Amino acid sequence: MSDKIYQPETSPVLALRNLVIFPEQTMSFEVGRLKSVRAIKSAVETENRKIFLVSQKDAKVEDPKFSELSEVGVVAEIKQISGSSDSNNFEIVVEGLYRACVKEITRERISLRAVIEQLPETYPDNNDNLTVATLRTLKSKFDEYISVSPRIAPEIFLAILEEENLADVTDDIAGHFHFEVSDKQSLLNELDVMKRAEKLCSILSKETELLKLELEISDKVQEKMDKNQREYYLREEMKVISKELGDDDSPISEARKYKDKIALLPIDDKSKKKLYEECDRLIKTSQGSPEANVTRTYLERVTNLPWGVYTEDALDVCAARKILDKDHYGLTEVKERIIELIAVKKLAPDANAQILCLVGPPGVGKTSVAKSLAKAMGRRYVRISLGGVRDEAEIRGHRKTYIGSMPGRIITAIEQAETANPLILLDEIDKLGSDYKGDPSSALLEVLDGEQNNTFTDHYIEVPFDLSKALFITTANDASQIPAPLYDRMEVIELYSYTAEDKFLIAKKHLIPKQIKNFGMNAKMIRFTDTAIRCMISDYTKEAGVRTLDRTITKIIRKVAVKFAEGFDGKITVDPASLAEYLGAPRYKSSKLDFDDMVGAANGLAWTAVGGEMMQIEVAVLDGSGKIELTGSLGDVMKESAKAAVTYIRSKADALGIERDFYKTKDIHIHVPEGAVPKDGPSAGVTMTTALASALTGRAVNKTVAMTGEITLRGKVLAIGGLREKSTAAFKNGMKTVLIPEENKADLDKVNDTVKNAIEFIPVSNLDEVLSVALAETEHRKIQKAEAPKRKAVKNREPEKKSTGVYCREV
Repeated sequence: MSDKIYQPETSPVLALRNLVIFPEQTMSFEVGRLKSVRAIKSAVETENRKIFLVSQKDAKVEDPKFSELSEVGVVAEIKQISGSSDSNNFEIVVEGLYRACVKEITRERISLRAVIEQLPETYPDNNDNLTVATLRTLKSKFDEYISVSPRIAPEIFLAILEEENLADVTDDIAGHFHFEVSDKQSLLNELDVMKRAEKLCSILSKETELLKLELEISDKVQEKMDKNQREYYLREEMKVISKELGDDDSPISEARKYKDKIALLPIDDKSKKKLYEECDRLIKTSQGSPEANVTRTYLERVTNLPWGVYTEDALDVCAARKILDKDHYGLTEVKERIIELIAVKKLAPDANAQILCLVGPPGVGKTSVAKSLAKAMGRRYVRISLGGVRDEAEIRGHRKTYIGSMPGRIITAIEQAETANPLILLDEIDKLGSDYKGDPSSALLEVLDGEQNNTFTDHYIEVPFDLSKALFITTANDASQIPAPLYDRMEVIELYSYTAEDKFLIAKKHLIPKQIKNFGMNAKMIRFTDTAIRCMISDYTKEAGVRTLDRTITKIIRKVAVKFAEGFDGKITVDPASLAEYLGAPRYKSSKLDFDDMVGAANGLAWTAVGGEMMQIEVAVLDGSGKIELTGSLGDVMKESAKAAVTYIRSKADALGIERDFYKTKDIHIHVPEGAVPKDGPSAGVTMTTALASALTGRAVNKTVAMTGEITLRGKVLAIGGLREKSTAAFKNGMKTVLIPEENKADLDKVNDTVKNAIEFIPVSNLDEVLSVALAETEHRKIQKAEAPKRKAVKNREPEKKSTGVYCREV
């Protein structure tokens, strides 16, 4: 205790977190916050090295203000400081001097600084009987607390017991022992020593009771552990007794049952040895322990796998063809490949089947084709959805040492099928992800390799399982998203978008009869007219497949079912006039050529994951300084195509009758409508060049012409992908002519016959040919062309109908 009186003085302020320091207490702690470091440096620069230490009210606040600090703190002297001057981390040793509070705030933003005033304390007479009694009571409480508290330094304990000053004893106990921060702060706030001692007695009593409870709980835990040890020995004795009595429920009998099952499994000796070791581990493990349950579950799953269990294949090609034709309309290429697979399997049963990957937009029948194949071959069907799978353990399983571990999806599918040769559909293989947990696509490399999957080892099973007899079919929407090593292991078969005629026939022959049956009706209760079906396709759906069409039909049948449930007796005919009643107003407008030939706009064709789309590219040419503006959420490749188009037009300015310096005197704005939809790809180069040429020459673009193709700076037209989908989009939008790259002529075999009969496809190899077809000629150019001599090297050939049903015209 110090009787010295200190005058108010300006001092740095250091906020403490979860720490309270008392007078005459020496303590070391680390300082790392910027304001705190500045306060320490400021205090060290002063002669007396004093600093005001005060606890935060909320330790979570990173940058406390004065209002967030406790009212009472301690002025301390910095005795020692360690740490680099360039570092923001220090360790300091301080000694508390006296209680104090903030009288006036002088700085708060850069660091905390204030005028600090000493707080007067009320000291009792140490010779007074009440003081002596209070001191004895306090030491008695302290002695009781020490008897149950963790070990402390003997010198601290002896120093407190020998101390006769009540104020010093109170601060020593409060400062050296681990009480709640709020309790310590309340002791620091109390300026009356007698009241402070009473508070400390209460705190010591509370802490003593808590420590006693902790010791009691600890003793109970120890007692329970001893009990478990005792139970272990008793169980060992029970095993011996059970063995003598021949009890079937003993671990030895249980392990013997598993060993009998393992002996019958058609697996190699190394695998059997591994399983036998697990059985021996089960015997040695306590029957009710978690380890025993893990081992028991493992042996149960392994022995219940269909080792060597195969279903007999139905390899009747004619019957398979009937099933496929009954379940699906069209899909000729897919059906033929499946028939080939069945035929090869019939001739060479032991040959490894090729992994098939069905690629196409949603709703075109990829998953249902796999179901039909399983039905045609008489195999069990299991579907595994891979969309969003990001963990390699989903494929290979988790090690059985982990809590809640289980086999991967492949082995789980084998368990569900209860046979080793099911048809396993790996759905949405292009949507696999990867993260820090591994790459599931890499785990699939072994599964989908016919040379490796005969020894597929799941992390949980830990025994090789033969997957070579299983038939794997995968599906994807976008083949470009499949990793290259995985793609290389599969035979890719493309399923294309349905035309309106395809959808009509699918709806009439498959969807409507199926849904009528599903809802408990028959053809005598409801009928769809052909016109109504076509209206549903054109006005209420816009998709590559038929899922939305199926839901639309279902919606109508549900509403009809309500009428029959309400007592209607008769037959309901769904015609175009009644569609609005069942489905509301049409969602999509039918594509009609209700516009004239356009200047500065051309019809382009695009491929999307749900089929083809036709998009108009617009170009506006304005007086300006040669700026080029590109809008419509265009990707980098599309922007480069626009720059290539401008460069080509500049090189052909004289031939097109355009001013040579248009790129200096004109601003060009290229826009692709539906700006919220991102667009990218090189195949819009031809369309951009045509629209730009139209805008600069004033020549209109034929409204019935659509085009696609990548361009070079020399004007060559390069090949593109997705011709079938793009041509279908042109057909839907009423186009009469489609310009395609010369290199894509071979792809016309994949185009639907209905589309080929309705559209004239013109292969082109350069942009001159494109512009000659797409741009309408002015009267002046018509006269020039009539007066010009005819060149013998170039002839216009009449449209020739080829064997594919495609009308082509060489230009």
